[in-house]
Amino acid sequence: MTALILLPGMMCDARLFCPQISALSGRMALMTVPMTKHDTMGALARDFLSYAPPHFALLGVSMGGILAMEILAQAPERVDGIALMDTNPLAELDDVKARRALQISAAKAGDLRRIIRDEMKPYYLVNSPNRKAILDLCMAMALDLGAEVFINQSKALRDRVDQTATLRAFKHPALVLCGREDSLCPIERHQLIHELMPQSRLEVIDNAGHLPTLEQPNKTTAAIVRWLEEL
Repeated sequence: MTALILLPGMMCDARLFCPQISALSGRMALMTVPMTKHDTMGALARDFLSYAPPHFALLGVSMGGILAMEILAQAPERVDGIALMDTNPLAELDDVKARRALQISAAKAGDLRRIIRDEMKPYYLVNSPNRKAILDLCMAMALDLGAEVFINQSKALRDRVDQTATLRAFKHPALVLCGREDSLCPIERHQLIHELMPQSRLEVIDNAGHLPTLEQPNKTTAAIVRWLEEL
């Protein structure tokens, strides 16, 4: 059976996938991957490929989806399926790069908590009864990872390459999923990914923003299971 590799978003860890791990751990081999040691997508992908199983399926959320695309670019013959969730296949825009430069400087100055609280967390989630608990978890994950990881990940995102050709060449089962109210990676971006991989299944999760694994865990897990059944 193909192992499923879970790649979390920026300043997140395996806790981003707790509902999915709970639902799937009895069915298949699961691996969560830290994205902490390097400051380029290329190096993060090479590090993962050095210890990954020979074949695997990739599931990435946000930055994890961007890393999944880089892994696919480097080793397409090893990827049996890919799920890209609330992510972006395009290179970073110049105005976003400029904001990242300010955030990197602030993180170096010890201001990580404020960056997460004021510049990142407010844009993640829809309003829901679970919003505060999820935001608190996001803060805990970010502070546990720390400023050095934030700086590494910011640089990796800033310098990433366009992966549209990588996706266009992929022919195996694919899932493209996003929260309907994701303001960071909107539906239009996922429609582009779906067009690049016409064999993919496009799933839009209602009442969710950027982190549907936590905001709508049951609907998200059900979509993942449908994709896994195609592998």
